[in-house]
Amino acid sequence: MLCPMADPEITRRDALRLIAAVGAGAAGCSSAESRPAPVPTAAPKPAPEAAMSIDPILGVAPLGFQWQTRDPFLFCVHHDDRYPEGNSQLGPDPALLAGRKMGSDFEIKDGFRMYHGQVVPGFPRHPHRGFETVTIVRKGLLDHSDSLGAGARYGGGDVQWLTAGAGIQHAEMFPLLKHDAENPLELFQIWLNLPARSKMVKPHFSMLWRETIPTLDRPDAAGRMTKLTVIAGRFEDTEAPSPPPNSYASAPESDLAIWTLKMQPGARITLPGARAGSNRSLYVFSGAGIAAAGRELAADRHYDVHPEQPFAIENGDAESEILMLQGRPIGEPVARHGPFVMNTRAEIQQAYGDFRRTQFGGWPWGVSDPVHGREQLRFARHADGRTERPA
Repeated sequence: MLCPMADPEITRRDALRLIAAVGAGAAGCSSAESRPAPVPTAAPKPAPEAAMSIDPILGVAPLGFQWQTRDPFLFCVHHDDRYPEGNSQLGPDPALLAGRKMGSDFEIKDGFRMYHGQVVPGFPRHPHRGFETVTIVRKGLLDHSDSLGAGARYGGGDVQWLTAGAGIQHAEMFPLLKHDAENPLELFQIWLNLPARSKMVKPHFSMLWRETIPTLDRPDAAGRMTKLTVIAGRFEDTEAPSPPPNSYASAPESDLAIWTLKMQPGARITLPGARAGSNRSLYVFSGAGIAAAGRELAADRHYDVHPEQPFAIENGDAESEILMLQGRPIGEPVARHGPFVMNTRAEIQQAYGDFRRTQFGGWPWGVSDPVHGREQLRFARHADGRTERPA
């Protein structure tokens, strides 16, 4: 699936030369000419007696497939596929692929999508520049391979945080390792923008293994539990693992946080306030809805909420799950085209030119959709040859 062209000087042929130009690990992409991103200004702090009159719900929208986000985030997508048993090539039985739009399969059929994969589902080699991907694999496993020679297999709660910076190619494949049982896969991929000062930094990824990511059990007064996972930022005195060194999240002023909440029926929790001027959004992606701010909030919606106020949530009568994204806006112009996110159209054109010339380091894997075998356990091999495994 090609993105619409944002600039007439970038030809269709240029776009076709990019492999899977729709983006990494996500079906959606969008194009936009350079335009100033809105810079929210912090409203004057209300007097205590007026604070309760401020509506904490600032906006609401349906989730869909590609979720709307606010600066500093670019978008979020939730992949939830019920893959069948795998064959000897770690893909589904070819008989299940009949009738699909192979190479661009984004419609659920028999419970799953192939995306851009031809044999193994996933996203074969494609380039990125100018932003970050945060990939949270909740179920199943993902095989990463990149143009720097690095590779990884991670999942079951692991997170990969990739700063694309000046440019990288990578593949994200979903091998079906079980041959005698189903292979469910569920993940979020979040695109996080980089400020102009960091768009051309050296590419780098960090593995946040599930064993190192804090998960807090927070019972309410009635003993009903909320399980809160701190993927980025801080919740009360609990801090997430460090993001990559040149990530926007590493900037002290970013106020960046990514949390997931899993709430038992009827459970209550209050999220602490964020800094003035930050954006905060809650994505209620499963359950029967929640109550907050004196109203019922349906599931399958995202809610932009006032950042400075503590936000009290009461779950409905079914287990619910929520993703929270928070950060101070970067507030710079955004130029997007397919897999590149820069500040100006000229920089987008330069990204296409640089990719044609350098391939962002080439591709050392031989095939565009490499996987790491059936027996390989979770690991990460970095560009410097260092290999790490979860403790």
